[in-house]
Amino acid sequence: MPETPVSPEPGERRAVIAGCGITGPVLALFLLRCGYNPVLYEARSEPDDHAGSFLNLGPNGRSVLETLGIADTVLRHGAPTTRLVFTNHKGRTIGSNPEHTTCVKRGLLNKALRECAERAGVRVEFGKRLVDVKGERRGEVTAVFADGTAADGHLLVGADGINSATRAAVFPEAPAPSFTQGIGSGGFARTSAPGGPDGSFRMMFGLRGFFGYQVLPGGEVYWFENHTQTREPARGWAGTISDQQWREQLLRRHAGDHPLVGEILGATAGPIGRWPLYDLPSLPAWHRGDVTLIGDAAHAISPHLGQGAALGLEDAVVLAKCLRDLPDPRTAFAAYEASRRPRVEDLVRKARRTGGQMTPAGPVGRAVRDLMLPFFLRLGLKNAESVYGHRVDWSTPVTAAER
Repeated sequence: MPETPVSPEPGERRAVIAGCGITGPVLALFLLRCGYNPVLYEARSEPDDHAGSFLNLGPNGRSVLETLGIADTVLRHGAPTTRLVFTNHKGRTIGSNPEHTTCVKRGLLNKALRECAERAGVRVEFGKRLVDVKGERRGEVTAVFADGTAADGHLLVGADGINSATRAAVFPEAPAPSFTQGIGSGGFARTSAPGGPDGSFRMMFGLRGFFGYQVLPGGEVYWFENHTQTREPARGWAGTISDQQWREQLLRRHAGDHPLVGEILGATAGPIGRWPLYDLPSLPAWHRGDVTLIGDAAHAISPHLGQGAALGLEDAVVLAKCLRDLPDPRTAFAAYEASRRPRVEDLVRKARRTGGQMTPAGPVGRAVRDLMLPFFLRLGLKNAESVYGHRVDWSTPVTAAER
């Protein structure tokens, strides 16, 4: 039996948030502005500020941080990306687009957001792996943790990622994450890559994989690699391969591509991240009773549009607005889902389609891609406004359309 739950003080509106990654701390900061007492419960036993690889946060995500007044503080460890440059496997430039994102290590972003929340007075508890959710009466919900403890609140938000324990507990009928037939890798190197720290993120359409990198001020190279694999890897697969073995596999995969790829891989001294790429099929619902899902727990997206983190941040501000302006959590949860679902599910579909176009088979397919890419990049510029240009105005009340 769990220990006696930590209960709210009389008159206190406590929000239990499962997950202290990117979305959870931002939601907590907004909920403070709404009169809630948010508490973050993280499954990891301690912070891991070097976890993961890196991401490019779009201007729609940055705008959420600007609303909180923390954008410069949180993103100071990153660097701006101002242009995407696309090359074929020989290194020939076949197109470019302006880009205005921030390239930042995921672990440092997590750390900065957590510290902002803690400075604002948000309590963070580690070693709290959620195993069950209970709630029989409206406005009362209990999170039960693996260590035998529990926490009561007036609402619970699952911000615990694509493998959300909250989703498993509250929506056992929900579909599992779907393998997108892609494998991703990432790491950091120091080498004299062409271009230097000029703000360009360079993307290479290789013969059997897609490789991208940016040189940041100071000379560190942030790189990633994606390739197609039809068979889903077994659980725990990444831990069965050493960094050296994985590096050798990537070197063989890109042996026919521009030598720069091998140079960057060879100069990567630290760990090489590797992971299957998943997204989340559309869920029947994001909320049930006094529990709702947010970010990847509700609508995980493959990385091919660079929108996973930004969409979670958009979720946070919309959910907080609904809780601020509507009479009770259940009404707010319904309005939040109605507002967010069309946008995020459209982008999930677009990201999967984009991933499938990265490595066409055969020389004819590659030649057609190289010829048509400038045209598609121009179309992409028109579509980018709907992705990056999205903004949530915190100062305005929730509108009738959002309800």
